[in-house]
Order: sequence, then C-alpha cells, then structure tokens
Amino acid sequence: MLPTPKKFKIVAGAAEGKNKLTAFDNALLEAGIGNINLVRISSILPPAVEQDQDMVLPPGSLVPTAYGAIVCDEPGKTIAAAVGVGFSADSFGVIMEYSGSCSKAEAEQKIQEMLEEAFAQRGMPLVKTEIRAVEHTIKSIGCALAAVTLWY
Repeated sequence: MLPTPKKFKIVAGAAEGKNKLTAFDNALLEAGIGNINLVRISSILPPAVEQDQDMVLPPGSLVPTAYGAIVCDEPGKTIAAAVGVGFSADSFGVIMEYSGSCSKAEAEQKIQEMLEEAFAQRGMPLVKTEIRAVEHTIKSIGCALAAVTLWY
C-alpha cells in the first residue's frame, strides 16, 4: 500500500524545444518540476492535504502528479494548459486538468466549469477553487503544461 500524500503544489510552465519531447521537458523545467519522475494520477486530492508552494521534491523521485499538457509544432498557434483544485469544507478535494488550442482565460474557464460539475456530481459543496494556467504562442515547437504534484 502506498502512503497518502500530505502536501501538494500547483505549477504551470511553457517553453520551446528543438523537438516535441524537449519542448515538454523544457516546460517541466519552467514549471519547476523538470527533475522528478511524474507518476500520472487521476483527480482526487486527499483529505487534510496541505498546500506547500515551496515544497522541494527530491530529484529523481516518483511523484504522484495530475497534469494537463499540450505540445504543438504549428508556428503562430496559441496553446494553453490549466489545472485546478476544488476544495470541500471537510472532505477530499478534486483536481481537474485541461490543455488545448485556446487562450489562458479559456483554459481557466474550462477548469472552473469542470470543478463545478465534479462537485455537483458528488453532491458536495465547492467552497474554494485554485487554478493555475499558462498560455504560449508557438515559435517552432512549444509546450504548455500545468500540474498538481503531491508529496509525503
């Protein structure tokens, strides 16, 4: 059994690269999570987890991460990624991720709508949201990424 994470942070970054994978890697570096191994998770934030934006993740660690990312090689195109956390009053939270060919504002709106729907489906009151998003206009090959990392 894996331990339940105690902390989380929300990040976003965008960057260019010489190819699609290095654009993704550079966006991870820009977001401050380029030296860890992402273990993709779905969308539940454990109860009593605390936000720690200064959290240091040990290099090479396997880090539970919910993220949205888009890589594009169409110069001039605008892409965006967003992630949001919805908080309940006394229970677990919900994480939603989004990425697409749109503006930062459109990505943030999508996240807000998804969080509202997720809480409505669960019959839980949504008391607070926190959203991070990034927008990027492609020069050659670019990536936009937004993530929630969880840690112990």
